[in-house]
Amino acid sequence: MDWLNNYGHKTRVADNGHEALKLFSSGKYELVIIDLSLSKKNGLHLLTSIKEKNPETPVMIINGQVCFDTAVESMRLGASDYITEPQDKTMLKGALERILSCPNSKGEPDATLENVKGKADFGKLIGYSDAMKRVFEIIEKVSNSDSTVVIYGESGTGKELVARAIHYNSDRRQSPLIPVNCGAIPEELLESELFGHEKGAFTGAIRNRMGRFELAQEGTIFLDEIADMSPSLQVKLLRVIQERQFERIGGVKTIEANVRIIAATNQDLEQAVTEKKFREDLFYRINVIPIHIPPLRARGTDILILSDYFLKKFNESKRKNVTGLSPGVIDIFRSYSWPGNVRELENIIEMLVVMIEEGEISVEDLPNRLRQVETNGETISSSVDVPDGGLNFNDMVERFEKNLLLTALKKTGGVKNRAAKLLNLNRTTLVEKLKRYGLADKDGRD
Repeated sequence: MDWLNNYGHKTRVADNGHEALKLFSSGKYELVIIDLSLSKKNGLHLLTSIKEKNPETPVMIINGQVCFDTAVESMRLGASDYITEPQDKTMLKGALERILSCPNSKGEPDATLENVKGKADFGKLIGYSDAMKRVFEIIEKVSNSDSTVVIYGESGTGKELVARAIHYNSDRRQSPLIPVNCGAIPEELLESELFGHEKGAFTGAIRNRMGRFELAQEGTIFLDEIADMSPSLQVKLLRVIQERQFERIGGVKTIEANVRIIAATNQDLEQAVTEKKFREDLFYRINVIPIHIPPLRARGTDILILSDYFLKKFNESKRKNVTGLSPGVIDIFRSYSWPGNVRELENIIEMLVVMIEEGEISVEDLPNRLRQVETNGETISSSVDVPDGGLNFNDMVERFEKNLLLTALKKTGGVKNRAAKLLNLNRTTLVEKLKRYGLADKDGRD
């Protein structure tokens, strides 16, 4: 468990279930991790005993091999998560953060939207901007319905977090939320992942296997990157939605699908339908309630709120003392386009905390892609060095002002009214400045 200590957690290790139960009875723990590689029977018995003593304590199950039946049994007994132990600890770290972010035994958030909105962590859904408030309002309205939801958003915006918020605020919260990344699983394996298979159904099918729809019974299945699903699988998914039943590959028994479906994509499904890449009938079946997650660049002060949280998080976990962002860094963070969204912001803050260790983050500490802004084919540095020979102040100011104007037009698709609002200028002032720099017709329209 050295990896847990490295992340700043205090741990106690037991060699067997009896010793573990004694430790658990004599103290208070945020999380119990049970390794089934030692003994499946004893491990599940320990899980049951812990849940009997304190149902609110989350338990993570780790197994050295894939076993869907054991996974289902563990979840039914009250485990918060069940994962196959990877070679590195990235997956374990992510699962750990998800569970510790949730206060009750199923590893779920409190069933109140205020709790969801107030958390400032990429492992939890947060936001104070108007754009995010609209998302929270939709979540509040749709959570207790069984309607199918499609979540639209760029990579890194937190689509899975929205799916979790919907599930854990719904009447299905006591049952599993099962995620499937349709874009990460090869087509020939995805059908088996979704629906399972019978022994002998194809070469390599040496035993019966439950699919994700069975694992999600009475709960929710989250189909991430659904636009990447092949046409043949789209047909089979359409049947599940219409008839609420399916069969395993090679099986004859019909299985009822008591499952809520939440899908997500970073693509425009309507455009995909037009281009014949996505079935129109499936689109109308799943696009019952669309939720559009705003990109980070459209979330205003959320950028700084998240930055502050990540600073505190990594200062604590890495034992550093980075005090904050300089005004120049704040300006850059607000104007940067954040193509990787919240995930990119978190990674940058982590890198900065590790590299500078203490003090305030300055512009010079930032990666090149943030310190330089490319506009109209011209690269302009956002940190200016005054050379020994001096520089022309008026030229530099004009250059910076021109850059701001072009950036605002680019962000608003060339709409002058919106660009003026972004810069807190009157429209007539913006137009005059554009004329002064010969930009009146440059990507601008009324």
